[in-house]
Amino acid sequence: MRYPDGGGLTAEERARREQVRLAAADLIEVGASDAEVARRFRVTRMSANRWRRALASGGRQ
Repeated sequence: MRYPDGGGLTAEERARREQVRLAAADLIEVGASDAEVARRFRVTRMSANRWRRALASGGRQ
């Protein structure tokens, strides 16, 4: 579920999260596994896989 107010995050926090997602996309594009991406960015493998699927379906948006 998406929250219209950004999930309670400040603009700076949202920008930081987006930077993390873009950095993860760089790793995904060079063949890193979900486990490796999760370890590097200290997220769950589920999050890493969700980023991978988003990248595959829509690219960087």
